[in-house]
Amino acid sequence: MISFSKLLLNQSYYGDSLRYNAKAHGQTHGTVAGKGPIVVWNCTKACNLKCRHCYAEAINTPTPNELNTDEAKKFMDDLVTYNVPVLLFSGGEPLFRKDIFELMAYGKEIGLRMVISTNGTLIDEAKAKKIKELGISYVGISLDGLKEANDLFRGIEGAYEKALQGFKNCRKVGQKTGLRLTLGKTTYKELPKIFELIEKEKIPRVCFYHLVYSGRGSQIQNEDLTHEETRASVDYIIEKTLDFHKRGIETEILTVDNHCDSIYLYNYLKEHDAAKAKAVLELLTVNGGNRSGIAISSVDWEGNVFIDQFTRDINLGNVRNQSFGEIWDSKENEFLQKLRNRKEYLTGRCAKCQWLDQCNGNFRARALSTSDFWAPDPACYLTDDEIGL
Repeated sequence: MISFSKLLLNQSYYGDSLRYNAKAHGQTHGTVAGKGPIVVWNCTKACNLKCRHCYAEAINTPTPNELNTDEAKKFMDDLVTYNVPVLLFSGGEPLFRKDIFELMAYGKEIGLRMVISTNGTLIDEAKAKKIKELGISYVGISLDGLKEANDLFRGIEGAYEKALQGFKNCRKVGQKTGLRLTLGKTTYKELPKIFELIEKEKIPRVCFYHLVYSGRGSQIQNEDLTHEETRASVDYIIEKTLDFHKRGIETEILTVDNHCDSIYLYNYLKEHDAAKAKAVLELLTVNGGNRSGIAISSVDWEGNVFIDQFTRDINLGNVRNQSFGEIWDSKENEFLQKLRNRKEYLTGRCAKCQWLDQCNGNFRARALSTSDFWAPDPACYLTDDEIGL
């Protein structure tokens, strides 16, 4: 994640302590010395929606080999032992899992910081209250445009209204929540209306995701933005970040899954505030760019471990057979060791880019979907001049 609020305005939120911690520079297993990675747990493949970009290729029923309740609790114990800073419940739709509240209660009992990534349509007032009571730090609710655009993209009529009501229910009980949106041909056109919605509903956090060509997302690659449209989108997000701040609207604004954004933002600051640009470059260098397999990891519904939730063709191991820490620390996994020293293996533009220390080769899942794992990320929108070629 790239925090526009932090880099443009020097505002600080919890996640910034994980992203821009100078003491963590050089770590290979987490963002802070002695801590493991953030773990995204796709706790079920089941979902009540049919999203066109779903990397998990979710279906409407659970798979028979999902981790059961006892196995899930053992997995969560392992995460506490390994000092994982955050467990993110995802799916499918995590609230579709029948024992989800039992697992959340257990996470609270063992001191695990938990967040949820949800489509929001199942969050009625009772569930919102329960989520709050169980100490969930944050609920991220996905919307992909306003009413018609969102419902078409998510495959179910009425999904927009239910998701928006889910947000309102969370806000009513004081549960911190925010909006997650994937940038694409339809959402790009609706960005002004999206920001109007954020302001109207007083949404305290918004994450703009770049499309990753994984799962069903690989089937709609033609709906990704052109490089020119991506640059225009980032320009608009910069503009609105500054505008919100100027008008006293307190919304944390981030982009996700394209580290070109950080370099693009740095270049913007170089033209407008050289001193701030220098400080931002230091933060970007500390952050190190993409940290899949370093500070972010993913575990699926069957216990398989991946470097992130999108790179699902490369299995690192299974938590039924080994603890998460044993898998993550394995010195015998040649791929994992290469990934954590990826600069010498990257090819093409990435290998020659002057921003490699700040970007780290961007998103490998997109490279894998179009060529090979070590090839350039096709969503890099920086010009040859901008990357020093």
